[in-house]
Amino acid sequence: MSIVVRTLSEQVFEIVREQIVTGKLAGHTAIRQDALATELGVSKIPLREALARLEQEGLLTSHANRGYSVQPMSADEADDIFALRLSIEPQAAAYASTVANDNDRATAILAFEELDSAASERLAEVAIRNRVFHTALVRPGRRLLTTQMVERLAILAERYVVAHLRPAGREDRAHLEHRQLLDAWLARDDDRMLTLLTSHIQSTLTDLRAQFDTARD
Repeated sequence: MSIVVRTLSEQVFEIVREQIVTGKLAGHTAIRQDALATELGVSKIPLREALARLEQEGLLTSHANRGYSVQPMSADEADDIFALRLSIEPQAAAYASTVANDNDRATAILAFEELDSAASERLAEVAIRNRVFHTALVRPGRRLLTTQMVERLAILAERYVVAHLRPAGREDRAHLEHRQLLDAWLARDDDRMLTLLTSHIQSTLTDLRAQFDTARD
């Protein structure tokens, strides 16, 4: 059995990232490094390392002489992220379904089961497992750059996935769509996979656009 030892920087990164993804730290919120270091019981060095990683993930913005603030979510960013996903992910997952081996298929099934068992009140965990599931449908294609791009876009999409799942009924719909995706993928039905995943990503974007429109009214 392997033991994964996380550095202080990694632990801080995960804590702050969850606060941003779930909306506990809202857009434009300034990161008070002294207060945060005290709250987490860490020194400035691991905190700065964690904040730099969060900036690389697009969750924080740095300001000269003013530190970091939370990058706000926006309809434009959602359009950008999900349009890129639509251009890459459905075809990549459809192809991967035709070449996946038994280990790949077992990994995808496990990823679905772990997503399915994630507690709805832990939306940050749901978002991470959603990313793992979607990436598991693409990785068997053995196209490294494509897989990296899909995973990167899934990371950027996590805040939007959480926002999308908050309205009642969305979680049930997502479960059904993910089950259909997995079934088509396991059946090596690349045409159906392409259709289902395109619809899944597009409907999420459509819902998000409506949510942003409502928030502006």
